[in-house]
Amino acid sequence: MTAPLTPPPPPHEQSSHRAGPPAGAGHGAGGHAHAVAHGSAYGNAQASKGEDGPGMKTELREATVITVVLALCGVLLGVLWDWLAPRVPLVGDVVSGTWVVYLKDTEGEQSIGVDGTFTLLALAFGAVSAFVVFLVRRRGGVPLVVALGLGGLLGSLLAWRLGVWLGPGQDVLAHAKDVGKGVTFSAPLELAAKGALLAWSFSGLLVHLGLTALFGPRDPEPVGYGPHGEAR
Repeated sequence: MTAPLTPPPPPHEQSSHRAGPPAGAGHGAGGHAHAVAHGSAYGNAQASKGEDGPGMKTELREATVITVVLALCGVLLGVLWDWLAPRVPLVGDVVSGTWVVYLKDTEGEQSIGVDGTFTLLALAFGAVSAFVVFLVRRRGGVPLVVALGLGGLLGSLLAWRLGVWLGPGQDVLAHAKDVGKGVTFSAPLELAAKGALLAWSFSGLLVHLGLTALFGPRDPEPVGYGPHGEAR
């Protein structure tokens, strides 16, 4: 006797036994990963855009205000210089019918003290101005640095000219004649070391650089993504 033959299963039954993901599953997973990566990248871009600080116009406006304020602070520096600087004593005399003026103390260091007082005051003004500017705007920026340097220089120039104007008169011969022969009087304020005019700017830039390096905001570390879109 012959065993009955079993007919093969229908085609749809054979395909039902094959294991595998449905069509389009891989495409859907890849699309989801791409969407996650795209959304994260967009969020990071938006965050970085918000952390970039004000625009260039705002920075220039702030830098202009800082420059003007620092220049006006030179008035205070000039007043303090005239008040704290040592006086250089002079004496007038008549030699062969002609008035002459000479130093009373030829070995005195008052002239050095005048320059030193201006320099120390300018260094202090630079440090204070840099500290205040850093508190007002921590992010810094090129316009802000330029404003610190330029404002300090303008303030020093104003302080120098104002201190000379507030100090003793420039006409020493007329002053000697007014006080009389052999009477001591003070010489005009003079800034012999013109390099002191840069002390304010130098101090301000140096202190601001140190404050920014130590306490300034840090840039966020870049976020990478794995092959499946996960953050790492």
